[in-house]
Amino acid sequence: MFLNSLLVVTTDLAARLLGNALFRRHFHLLLSAMVLFGPLLNLGVSQYSVFARRSHFLYRLFLRSGWGWTCVCAGSFVFLLSYSVRRSLPLAVRHLSRLAVAGAMWLAFREGLSVLENATGSCYEPLSGPPELWPGSSAAAQPLLLLREGETKAVCVSAGMQWRGYEVSEDTFLLCLCCLLLAEETAVFGPYLTLGGASGGPLRILFLFCVLLLSLWLFLLFCLLAYFPQFPTQLLGGALGCLSWRATYHGWYQCGPSWYCPGRPGVGLLTT
Repeated sequence: MFLNSLLVVTTDLAARLLGNALFRRHFHLLLSAMVLFGPLLNLGVSQYSVFARRSHFLYRLFLRSGWGWTCVCAGSFVFLLSYSVRRSLPLAVRHLSRLAVAGAMWLAFREGLSVLENATGSCYEPLSGPPELWPGSSAAAQPLLLLREGETKAVCVSAGMQWRGYEVSEDTFLLCLCCLLLAEETAVFGPYLTLGGASGGPLRILFLFCVLLLSLWLFLLFCLLAYFPQFPTQLLGGALGCLSWRATYHGWYQCGPSWYCPGRPGVGLLTT
């Protein structure tokens, strides 16, 4: 009984926050400010912190499979909410298609970024041997690099060589996109509760998982910006993530549900 009451109170508070018009209107500005000014925090954080190591289990367990976690949590919540309201499988699938669109954007971004990096970058192999043997160099000089033609970034890095080229942060793009997606998809739960919708334990638990995942993505984004600043690659990644969200949720999905558009969250559930 106590745990159920705690679950109800916690999810009600979270639903009010995520459904608040002020929060929904300015959440993307919060993310933009984090991406823009977050690298400045590197001046004040300790490089001996556990979060300053890329091998930390949070990075390995969640960040490397960030889209999978988002898809499972958000997809389960969206499907259960959609199906429990109308008992319509086509309606639930239509709302789930927004996740398919986001997944397609993520795959397209990765493929496009790979093509861009391979087209604009070059692979370099450090010269072996003591510094005094390098032509025109001194012992204090930096190691010379030998250009390797025709190598892709994946082959270059796997061979232990150095890749230098134009880059955009995949992690920042993914975290920004997932944060905005979770905020949009969970924002309908507050109005749903206000209208007296059924809210059993499973639905509230899935909503709570989405809220916790959103909090985790914000925390990991903060850690990446503070401990591993990469300007301007992170800024570009965050900008593309916000642009993808803007083009879909505040652009394409505004057209309303149809054969070519899944519609915004809540359409057909809270409204007809």
